[in-house]
Order: sequence, then C-alpha cells, then structure tokens
Amino acid sequence: MTSVTPFLWFDKDALPAAEFYTSLIPNSEIKEVNRSPVSGDVFSLTFTVAGREFFALNGGPHYEFTPAISLFVECADQSEVDKYWDALTADGGEESRCGWLKDKWGLSWQIVPKRLGEVLSNPDPVKAKAAMDAMLQMNKISIAELDAAVGV
Repeated sequence: MTSVTPFLWFDKDALPAAEFYTSLIPNSEIKEVNRSPVSGDVFSLTFTVAGREFFALNGGPHYEFTPAISLFVECADQSEVDKYWDALTADGGEESRCGWLKDKWGLSWQIVPKRLGEVLSNPDPVKAKAAMDAMLQMNKISIAELDAAVGV
C-alpha cells in the first residue's frame, strides 16, 4: 500500500524537536531513531504527532523551513490554544499573524481554535466579516475576541 509521510529536514536538532513535539501533543511518540555508524550521532528518526507519522533527518544547514508548509492544530478551546501557543513560541519561537507561529527550529504551525471556523462561516455575512476582521488583528487567536466581534 502506498503511504505519504511528511519529511522534515533539520540542521542537527531532529531528535530534540521530535522529543519536544511528542511531549507536547497527546497520542505522539518517537518510533525509531537511526544513528550514524561512524559517529553515533542521530541521523534520522520517525515519530508520530497526534497519531500522524513524520520522518525527520539531520541533514545539515543546507535547507530551512518556510511558512509555505505548516502544521495545523485545531484546538477545542482557549486553554488548548494557549498551551500550544505558549509552548511553541517559547525559547526562541516567533509569533506571527492570524494564529501562525514558528517554533524555535523554524517550523511553522497554525494554532487555531475550532471556534474560528464556526464564526468565519457564520451565515450572516456581516458577522462573518466581523470575525475575519477581528482575526486579522490577532497574533494568537482569542475566542473571546472572536465572539465579541460577532456579538456573542
């Protein structure tokens, strides 16, 4: 059976990144770590995040992550948004707009409450636009601010 697995190229921190991601998000684990037979350093590994498999490589400084690909995390409530946002922006991560951020390894994430999709798809176009306008002003998405924008 054909499978498709996201492949993440790190300079040298694939294992610490995978350890962090798997400690942060439930239903995640490191599956296999492959070491160089010459140096013993971690060369590659497989891990799961929320049950989705990833392959990571310590390939050196030749390539960097860009926001052209990101990991989308749909959160049930504001406490989940806050948990992931705070953890992923800590220690050198960078906030961006509209729920986007980069972690300290440069990987882009979207930390989005489920509520955002609900208010953006409001059948009242005035309320949907108000929700969009509110979101465009935010870095971390605030459910309370979204609800206020649509009059809830």
